Amino acid sequence: MALEWTTLPATLDLLGECPVWDHATQTLYWTDIPGKALKSWHPQSGEHRAWPMPDEVGSFALRQQGGAILAMRSGFALFDFTTRELKPLPSPDYDQTKMRFNDGRCGPDGRFYVGTMYEPRGRQEGRLYRLDTDLTWTELPDTYAVVSNGLAFSRDGKTMYHSDSAGSIVNVHDFDATTGNIGPRRTFATVPRPVEVGGVKLGRPDGAAIDEQDYYWSAMYEGQRIVRFAPDGSIDRDIPFPIRCPTMICFGGEHLDTLFVTTSRNGRPAAELALQPDAGKVFVAKVDVRGVDEPKFRG
Repeated sequence: MALEWTTLPATLDLLGECPVWDHATQTLYWTDIPGKALKSWHPQSGEHRAWPMPDEVGSFALRQQGGAILAMRSGFALFDFTTRELKPLPSPDYDQTKMRFNDGRCGPDGRFYVGTMYEPRGRQEGRLYRLDTDLTWTELPDTYAVVSNGLAFSRDGKTMYHSDSAGSIVNVHDFDATTGNIGPRRTFATVPRPVEVGGVKLGRPDGAAIDEQDYYWSAMYEGQRIVRFAPDGSIDRDIPFPIRCPTMICFGGEHLDTLFVTTSRNGRPAAELALQPDAGKVFVAKVDVRGVDEPKFRG
């Protein structure tokens, strides 16, 4: 399956991540992690905005009462887009020289879920955390990973997806939306590596999203493709992508039938960037399936 891709007329990111569509304002938000900035794009007006940050924002979620909850290298923080006020919150204590927050999203219960990553790689030091609406945090069990990624929730709110990009595996946990607790991990899909498909590796499962049919879409970092997994873990669609390193997916647009995909150029070889000068841009394509509206943090 092939899609017709275009790019947003916005600045290049070093490592774009965590695209979030705000259906209420018809606005796309995302983060440039090493660029230390939150960004937004409003298609109707064409306005592009950027909010510089003191350190890396691995992920974030929009708040029900306005603004956002951020997962930064330095920890959790509340952010006001209008005043630009940044309010640090109590956060997990980890070695910030080797660890940082990475992929995260708001759950159907209105809590914020986010994982850490071990930057030197090679050790499963990453963990998954839950930030409750009273702004207290809890480490979730059985969520160890080298690079915590791919958080998503099933339509019925009973399953949480969580990948380890470094391990090329997507796991699932039973999820209790009342308490925010999870059950033991089970393997959902294992991505073969280093299998060559079309001249490139199949890639590693990075950021993800669920569509209205309860299929799991994964950006395959270094694989130059988007993969749609069926609920049984089988590959339903293998979609070619223009850039070697897509990072995360979200559904947006008036009818939630537009795919927005962030990408990376950070640390990529010069020869690769010469062939793919649009690496680091946000890519857009219409699809024949709709996504689901992203919940907002209730804290």
